[in-house]
Amino acid sequence: MVGFQQAVIKVEREKEFAELKGAISRAFGSEKVEKFLKRLDSSNVRVRDWESVLAARLFEKVDETLAKSGQTAQSLYQSLTVSDQAQMREFYLSRVEEIDPELRARFQKLYRYY
Repeated sequence: MVGFQQAVIKVEREKEFAELKGAISRAFGSEKVEKFLKRLDSSNVRVRDWESVLAARLFEKVDETLAKSGQTAQSLYQSLTVSDQAQMREFYLSRVEEIDPELRARFQKLYRYY
């Protein structure tokens, strides 16, 4: 029996994709993830609401590298092709689900669907 294997989709705007992916990875790093979740909470943004996270400029507030670049996460995201955007949204949501269960419990309000 063959297990599920996700198809590989080529990233078209590699530079912008890498910059945004790096910002997300840094925000979800062990030293910044709690700060990121606190920013979400104080902004009343649900963790899975990708568009609201971008609109609130939360990555810029927790990631100095992105803040100093003069770019915003939203502008990087909008510069991507539709397939690149879908991959980025999937990457973000997968990182959301990888957060330590103890931390997720503390910020359970952010994970609610309603």
